[in-house]
Amino acid sequence: MKKVKGIIFDMDGLLFDTESIYCEANLVVAEKYDLPFTKDVYNRFIGISDEEVWEALHEMYADHGKETVQKFIDESWGMAHDRFKTGEVDLKPGVHELLTYLEEKNIPRVLASSNVRPVIEILLEHAGIRDKFSDIVSADDVKYAKPDPEIFEIAVDRLGIAREEGLVLEDSKNGILAAEGAGVPVVMVPDIIPPTAELEEKTAAVLPTLHDVINFLEA
Repeated sequence: MKKVKGIIFDMDGLLFDTESIYCEANLVVAEKYDLPFTKDVYNRFIGISDEEVWEALHEMYADHGKETVQKFIDESWGMAHDRFKTGEVDLKPGVHELLTYLEEKNIPRVLASSNVRPVIEILLEHAGIRDKFSDIVSADDVKYAKPDPEIFEIAVDRLGIAREEGLVLEDSKNGILAAEGAGVPVVMVPDIIPPTAELEEKTAAVLPTLHDVINFLEA
């Protein structure tokens, strides 16, 4: 692989174990409103923008009434974000090691997340890694969510490098497809859902943890 001149990080499920918190909150509130929400349902929406998820939930549970579904959405997302604000989110294995390595090698980093800017800032600040990223591209900065390549096109432009000189680190299918569409090489570090053979073919590698990215870059 050519020398990497910049790294683009996803956030949810890659840097932070946020997916489990979102899922737990959804399950708790769904039970309150008697909605047939399960982990399998949650997994279907991983890597999709909030707006698309909310639209799908209103369609799925239309029989329960629009007001009930909206309460489910508001309360479950609010419950998750309350936990974020108190710092109750674990970093994924290898985060500190990889960020330290990239800093030592003077390889710039940009965060490109489908989450909203305030949540991103809260999580990064609590984890003490905000200063490790030169820039942030959030859901607030794009018109189209992943798998559209827009977010990674913006991110690589902010790095000021050619697309083939960058590397995206992702955990989800839509992120992999977005990176492919942007023409930026991508490494997958799976979180909850393992990659299919078809998805693996779209990546430069599938690695167990972010710590393994160091060896990948050194190879």
